[in-house]
Amino acid sequence: MKPDKGAQQPLLEVKGLKKYFPVNGGFLSRKKEFVRAVDDLSFYVNPGETLGIVGESGCGKSTTGQMITQLLEPTAGEIWFEGCELTKLSPEEIRRVRRDMQIVFQDPYASLNPRMRVMDIIAEPLRVHGLAKGDQLKKEVLELLKVVGLGEHHADRHPHEFSGGQRQRIGIARALALKPKLIVCDEPVSALDVSIQAQILNLLKKLQSEFQLTYIFIAHGLPSIKHISDRIAVMYLGKIVELADRDDLFARPKHPYTQALLSAVPVPDPALRKQRIVLSGDLPNPAKPPQGCTFHTRCPYAQALCRVKAPVLEELEAGHSAACHFPLPGEA
Repeated sequence: MKPDKGAQQPLLEVKGLKKYFPVNGGFLSRKKEFVRAVDDLSFYVNPGETLGIVGESGCGKSTTGQMITQLLEPTAGEIWFEGCELTKLSPEEIRRVRRDMQIVFQDPYASLNPRMRVMDIIAEPLRVHGLAKGDQLKKEVLELLKVVGLGEHHADRHPHEFSGGQRQRIGIARALALKPKLIVCDEPVSALDVSIQAQILNLLKKLQSEFQLTYIFIAHGLPSIKHISDRIAVMYLGKIVELADRDDLFARPKHPYTQALLSAVPVPDPALRKQRIVLSGDLPNPAKPPQGCTFHTRCPYAQALCRVKAPVLEELEAGHSAACHFPLPGEA
């Protein structure tokens, strides 16, 4: 899906992004194999919006986020941020770009240095970029703690003294320290209790409004994706299989994989029952993906064409794209 020529310029645009990881082919094998973690992704994110990326574990969501933030080097493809192609930049130029592009990690404990106080954890990016020091540095850190719902007395504590939700708030404060334009949220609530998940999601939405932030929100849970996203990209085996506005995707999924994901979401009203679509088989080996459509081995609607020809992601309706030879017409 390409941005409209008359619309605002995207903050981020990804073109043909790929990441292949080499794997050993065995003791006697001379053929080198690759895991196609991300295989030809193209999408854009407009300023101020939230693009949700959802899919099963191993579909390439987190790898995509790490390439966008330059924590992983792409095998191929382009990443454009504010009109600048990131894969062509020098290390010093990337360092400057990182001020505008931050990441919140999945594990709120592993992402924080256990030997550092909260004051130093949040202050570190400000020190590295030379943006504040002395009393001004302390003032900014305390203000950031207040913004994410923590108090000044938390500044002298270490990460192990906090709950999971509080630790994630510290991670968010650190990401906000440089006043970024884009934050990649890599499954930021999946390690938290359900009640705490809602608090963190509401905090992210509040911060987005206050600081005019743009998010890429990565998750494998559809409820959190629905709560926070404006548009949603569904990934399967390294590819985007459907991309649409949130409400449209939930109301009228076009791809069988999206339909199966939506059927698994619990309905709070026992009187409203829906048919669960159970996919047969396991996720195929990403080092040896199926020929044709990569989903055809699990798709209940697969036909002969699906086994020999790979579908392309194309716009079926305004703002709604799917990679399927036989897209679904009905509702979820």
